[in-house]
Order: sequence, then C-alpha cells, then structure tokens
Amino acid sequence: MLDDIKKTLWASADKLRANMDAAEYKHLVLGLIFVKYISDAFVARQAELTLRLRDPADEMFYGDAADEDIAAELEDRDYYTSENVFWVPEGARWDALRAAAPQPDIGKRIDDALTLIEADNPRLKGILDKRFARAQLPDGKLGELVNLISRVGFGDDPSKARDILGQVYEYFLGMFASAEGKRGGQFYTPASIVKTLVAVLSPSKGLLYDCCCGSGGMYVQSERFIEDHGGQPGDVSIYGQEANPTTWRLAAMNLVIRGMDYNLGKEAADTFTRNQHPDLRADFSLANPPFNISDWWHASLEGDARWVYGTPPQGNANYAWLQHILYHLKPTGRAGVVLANGSMSSSQNSEGQIRAAMVDADVVEVMIALPGQLFFNTQIPACLWFLAKQKKRKGEVLFIDARKLGSMISRVQSELTDEVIERIGQTVAAWRTGSADYQDIAGFCRSVPLAEIAQHGHVLTPGRYVGAEEVEDDDEAFADKMQTLTAKLGEQMAKGAELDALIRQKLGGLGYAF
Repeated sequence: MLDDIKKTLWASADKLRANMDAAEYKHLVLGLIFVKYISDAFVARQAELTLRLRDPADEMFYGDAADEDIAAELEDRDYYTSENVFWVPEGARWDALRAAAPQPDIGKRIDDALTLIEADNPRLKGILDKRFARAQLPDGKLGELVNLISRVGFGDDPSKARDILGQVYEYFLGMFASAEGKRGGQFYTPASIVKTLVAVLSPSKGLLYDCCCGSGGMYVQSERFIEDHGGQPGDVSIYGQEANPTTWRLAAMNLVIRGMDYNLGKEAADTFTRNQHPDLRADFSLANPPFNISDWWHASLEGDARWVYGTPPQGNANYAWLQHILYHLKPTGRAGVVLANGSMSSSQNSEGQIRAAMVDADVVEVMIALPGQLFFNTQIPACLWFLAKQKKRKGEVLFIDARKLGSMISRVQSELTDEVIERIGQTVAAWRTGSADYQDIAGFCRSVPLAEIAQHGHVLTPGRYVGAEEVEDDDEAFADKMQTLTAKLGEQMAKGAELDALIRQKLGGLGYAF
C-alpha cells in the first residue's frame, strides 16, 4: 500500500516538473513534504490535547473551561516541544497553504510560512530552503504541487506518521538521484551499499560520524540496524559534515523528521580545510566520499596531524579521506568507507606507500569488492574499506569478493539483495570473533596474513587473494572429456565453414564476390 502511494506521488510530482531541472525541483518537493509533516504532527498533537483537556478522567482535565480558555491553553508551546513536536504558527499551517494554493503568490506565501516556522523553532534555523517565490515553474504548477502533497496522509499516530514520512522522503531522494543522473549520486548512496556498510560495521551504542554525510542515509540505516537488534534510536549520537549547503539542509531535514538529534556542524563546510569537529573521536564512522577528487588540496593542509601514514597526493583525495576517518576514530572505533576500486591497488605518487603503512600498522580489517552498476551517478567500480585501530583478528585482513553477487533491478542498475548482505555480514561477524562458523570459501572470502599481502606489494584487491570459485568435478576422465569437447568443436567448425560458404554465395549473387 505504502509502495503504491510512493510511486503514485512520484509519478505525479515528476509530471508537474515540466522542464525544470531535477536538482532544483528536488528541494521544492522535499521542502513541501517536510512542512506538511511538521504541520500534520502539530495538528495531531493539538487534537489530542483538546480531547485530554476536556476529559474528566484525564490528568490534564481543564475543568469546565470555556472554549476560548481551551483555545488559549492550546497555545502553550511546552505541550508540543515536550513531545518533540515543532510549534507551527497559525499562518504557516498546511491548511492555510492549501487554501492559498490557487493564488499566484503561493511561492511567496510558502517562503513566509517557512520564515515563521524558523523564527519559532531554533532547531530549524538555517535548514529550511526558502526558494519557492523564485521557483521557475510554469503558472499554477506550484499550487498543483501543494495539492498533490496534501494527499500524503501521515495519520494520527506520531510514530507511524514519522515512519511513513521517512519512507516517502527516502524514496523521493532515491528517485531524484536517478532523475539527476551523474550529479544525483553526490548526495545519495544507494540503500544496498549503505545496508552492507552497516551490516559489517554493526553499530550499537556510542558516537556515529559521517565526514561527508550527503542527505543522511547512513544515519537512517544505522538507526534501523540498532532498532532491529534490540537497541534504542537514542543509543547513538550523530555527528557529521557536508560541504554542499543545499545537501546539508536535506540531511538536517532527513534527521529532524525522524526525531533524531544531530550535530552537522555550524554550517556546510569543506571537511579538509574547515573541519567542523576537530576534537571528535567516534565509535563508528561511515562514509561515501566523492571518488578520486583532484581539487581538494590547500596549502594549509601541509603537515596536518591527520596524515599519520603519509601526506596524500594533491591530485587524489582517496587517502586523505581514509586518514581523516582513521584520525577521528576512538582507539576502539571502527569505520566503513566506500571508495573507487583504484584505491586498492594504486601506486601513483604516495598512495602505495600510505597503503603499505596502513596495512603494516594493522588498521585495515576487511576489504570487499562490489558488483558494477550499483550507483546512479558513475560506472566506476567501487569497493568497501573497513578500518579499525584495535582489530579483533590481529595480523590478518578478510577479503570478500562480491563482484558477481549483484542483482539487476533495472536495465542500468544493480543492487545487493538482503540475502547477500546478510551473508556478507554473517561472514565478517564469524571471522571477527574467530567462530568455527567461518571458513575460507574459494571465489568468495579468505583471511590473509599481512606477510602475504606484503608479498603482493600491499595490493588489497580481493580477487587477488580469494582465488577462483571451485567448479564441481563431474568425474569424467580427462581423456574422455577431451574427446567429447574436440568432437563438439569439430562440429561447430564444420558448421562455421558452411555458413561462410553460404555468405560468400549470397554476396556473389549480389555482385559482391570476394
């Protein structure tokens, strides 16, 4: 049912987009969904309070108060903020916006509503994108979009409403990433990759950090994992950073609608040159940094304390990200990072030496090669690095080759199924604890001592270590098998010769003999 709602909403919203760029339109749609949710949550809380204030059996019963006294009591903001419900001023509530939808100045009215909401809710300061008045939509389209979002029913149960909104929001993020193509992937990591990172990292209690958090998907999947394993959403403290101001706002909204406390820094900022959390040390770190960025270096980074294993080359930030993340881990912390495949084997500039230093220092725990076509925005093959300052399996690295485990979900995109992700997660967990359940499987996984990795020039490509998948022997004797195969080859070559002759004959008949 919810899937149908999501698909219908997306189809309708995308139809209204007309010729507007998906990157611009995304912020209009997601901003309106956000306002609709906080308004619905406010109205639902107000309705609940009205019933309780009039119920003689309720501890909040307000006696024989007149209607105007009840109305005045409902204006007490503590009733709302104590339940993590944002205060929404009267002129900014969804009913007022929906009533004004046909008006030509609906864009300005929405911007004004957002300004009012921000003024009354310090937590939302700076994260609501007031761009509706200048939106380049054809006349009437913005009003139609307001009417469309009005159909999103979040219901009266706050926890269910939050989940519905979260799913709609996440679905729209993914669809916009697909619509935007290359640029879309800058803020959205496909769910199956995030799930794999989380399944291997197994976050529980503590501080969770993402140094390039995009729209916040890592946090959302981590919260789900924790809840699925008996924990509470508040068991992790969320910290992050994001350089793109509009994406930074998306992440904040994504976390707000789920009631998650967070610290994404004072502002959107470059992680390397304007580190928002210099003293932070995390229990868990997850990141999908932009691949192979070449314009990251600044003179101020020379001799930076983060470059423990060597100064990263100025033409590629991959090893800057890895070292930044390691620097911000607690001694007992673990990290999972998505990077381009080249990071596992490149020896350009100082990359080979840095990788060797990291391996020899025993901070590389698990390496996973991923299938192709997982991303919306790039065909560059990717891999997962898992780092730990104090590994449980010292002196070994677990290699997993998942390149052949993808399932195509469209003509151009694949994903890892939940079954594959569970297999990977269980494999790592068994290996990490030294369980008898773990065993090397040719073509899939192998635990490799550091000395062997050094013999391979510290290259960390799983395919080099896990070997080929064992092919089941059919017990046919070699001589007999060769007899069968050569006979079949002879048949196929004879057939090929026949077809060659036929083609020559046909072309000759047309005057094209050769």
